[in-house]
Amino acid sequence: MKEMLTNKNYFLADESATIAMGNKLADIVKKELKQGIVVYLYGDLGAGKTTLTRGFVQGMGHIGHVKSPTYTLVEPYELDDWLVYHFDLYRLSDPEELEYMGIRDYFADNCCCFIEWPEKGLGMIKAPDLRIDLAYSDEQRTINIQAKTPLGELVVNALS
Repeated sequence: MKEMLTNKNYFLADESATIAMGNKLADIVKKELKQGIVVYLYGDLGAGKTTLTRGFVQGMGHIGHVKSPTYTLVEPYELDDWLVYHFDLYRLSDPEELEYMGIRDYFADNCCCFIEWPEKGLGMIKAPDLRIDLAYSDEQRTINIQAKTPLGELVVNALS
């Protein structure tokens, strides 16, 4: 199988632009895919990973607070026909811990999984459809969205 190389880069001027990008990804999933995706999020602390996920969760229909799962490992959001799971594996000391929490159950077809610090769970978590890298660039952030599967390719191609 050939490596998916489709990717796009964006500049995000502020927090609201990061949330808007999350909203846009949610719209694509709801309207174009009609199934869940797995997204690996990379970036330093404070780069905007949780903010992007907040935009996605709100774009999927959640009303209310979206918090970082830093201490709980996962925050679930049940939304009509969708389940969204936001993982933060930063404090994970051993990937085997994920087995005890039933990690495989989180990756059903109607589930969208956004995973911060995915390198800490490799071997235990499903491969990504998208890899998203966030970084600081002067006063704004840069975001690179890379397809890793045909499903991810559909998302990247649907971004304008």
